[in-house]
Amino acid sequence: MHPTDGAPGKEVHHTGRHLRFCTIGHWEYIERTRAESAVVVAALTPEREVVLVEQHRPPLQGQVIELPAGLVGDDGAEEALEAARRELLEETGFEAANWQFVTTGPISPGLSTETIHLLVATGLTRRNGGGGVHGESIRVHLVSIAQAHPWLEARRSEGKLVDPKVYAGLFFLMTQDRNAAGPPGRA
Repeated sequence: MHPTDGAPGKEVHHTGRHLRFCTIGHWEYIERTRAESAVVVAALTPEREVVLVEQHRPPLQGQVIELPAGLVGDDGAEEALEAARRELLEETGFEAANWQFVTTGPISPGLSTETIHLLVATGLTRRNGGGGVHGESIRVHLVSIAQAHPWLEARRSEGKLVDPKVYAGLFFLMTQDRNAAGPPGRA
């Protein structure tokens, strides 16, 4: 069920295979037809490397640096944590021993009814090379958390796009990383 189902004045103008184009009054927006939410995973290796992915995004006609992410339940019933585990393994080849739910919220509230679940994954073990499924061509990057910002700026200077959710994920990973290290001066 979508948040606008039953909303007064809602009109559906077109339903495609994956998206439905709607209006409420003068406001145009989209809904997904097979999933209402997505997961995004901020993952940190034991070597303190952030796991990032890079892939071509046709709507932007360019390479985008992102956190591992994907739809929840687009192929059937699925919980957010199950989707996060699946997407992390498919896209990056990593499995995580530890999962922390951070938040859920709208991805683009002026455009879509879709929400995302942000999770932090640690205790990673590499199971395979990743790269995605079904024709995806995903490149995995392991970047030192201490060098993540300069690395991202270098990719941006090469003409690549950086999804802003990467910075949100870095915030939570750095906060968790500092907390795991304990107070300053302690080993």
